[in-house]
Amino acid sequence: MYLIASLVINALALYVTDYLFVGIGFDNWQSLLVSAIVVGIVNSFIRPVVQFFALPLSILTFGIFALVVNAAMLLLAATIVPGFQVDGFWTAFWGAIVLS
Repeated sequence: MYLIASLVINALALYVTDYLFVGIGFDNWQSLLVSAIVVGIVNSFIRPVVQFFALPLSILTFGIFALVVNAAMLLLAATIVPGFQVDGFWTAFWGAIVLS
């Protein structure tokens, strides 16, 4: 039940992010659901490893570099899912802030 609720919340957050930003888009609702799954997997498995290696930069910037890591994870999910588009880094940066 928790997994389904998490998937629905991720999908709603991605839909709101798509609504707020012009540079983020989905082809159809299937790509929205697949991207919600991929974002959840990327945030669960890849993001902790990247944040561990980026820990010195996060300490130097008082945690602001974590936003860059979140943007990179959103861009990674966009490259994996075929119907999910993110136009650039700054769009991913602001989209990751809204998504989180």
